[in-house]
Amino acid sequence: MSTTDPTPDSHLLGAADIRALADAFGVKPTKQRGQNFVIDGNTVRRIVRAGGVTGEDAVVEVGPGLGSLTLALLEVAEHVTAVEIDPVLARHLPDTVAARMPEKADAFDLVFSDAMEVTELPGPAPTALVANLPYNVAVPVLLHMLATFPSIERTLVMVQSEVADRLAAKPGNKVYGVPSVKANWYADVKRAGAIGRNVFWPAPNVDSGLVSLIRREPPKTTATREEVFAVVDAAFAQRRKTLRAALAGWAGSPAGAEQALAAAGIDHKLRGEMLTVEQFAAIAEHKPAKDSE
Repeated sequence: MSTTDPTPDSHLLGAADIRALADAFGVKPTKQRGQNFVIDGNTVRRIVRAGGVTGEDAVVEVGPGLGSLTLALLEVAEHVTAVEIDPVLARHLPDTVAARMPEKADAFDLVFSDAMEVTELPGPAPTALVANLPYNVAVPVLLHMLATFPSIERTLVMVQSEVADRLAAKPGNKVYGVPSVKANWYADVKRAGAIGRNVFWPAPNVDSGLVSLIRREPPKTTATREEVFAVVDAAFAQRRKTLRAALAGWAGSPAGAEQALAAAGIDHKLRGEMLTVEQFAAIAEHKPAKDSE
């Protein structure tokens, strides 16, 4: 067989394809937007498998870039909606899909927007979020999408390895913090593998990791999500301090914080890194009334 004959992977983007498209579109990857394009077909298919994507899924992808992962998702999913902030990439991606997978062109939608500003999507309600998230905005984008689209049942994101560790950390772990707790509000979170640097162009100077999030019901609480997250933010703003001291501003005084912690059944000498999301919710339920602050 000659090297020019079609292969089963011919519609996926390899290293030469990525560079050719970037050159044709005048695209130069920028650190500002965390653009590192995946150049390996095996890697994007691995991501799709790790995300548990099936033929019944409507997938939303954030930051599709030149379309490496998009094409692998379209191999499997019923529908894919990609959200892209870069105007050049957004303009050309539908053409790339139409040229390489014309039979799936009608199953693809492109939303030209900052993902943090997206509140609705075309097509069927998304059941899965699968994305190679830019390192600098990975956590806020992930949390925004989970909050905005409760129909998302499964999420698989590729992020900087350090971010993956933080998202999947459990109470007591030294990297457990705000991302860990807030992600756990929405889902069961775990690491789903590591990704080397050589599958990207340009190669980043950090390793990447896969994180799986399976949606579950949030903790049963009379507090709102915003109220619970306010406690989380306060506890980790001064993470080396005890909860009594760290939550003083939130509660109105150290005594008020101690009162709320006692009512929630939590030792005021603990630090935030020891608490589960359920315990943060319990604290939020007992915030002192303003007239007692």
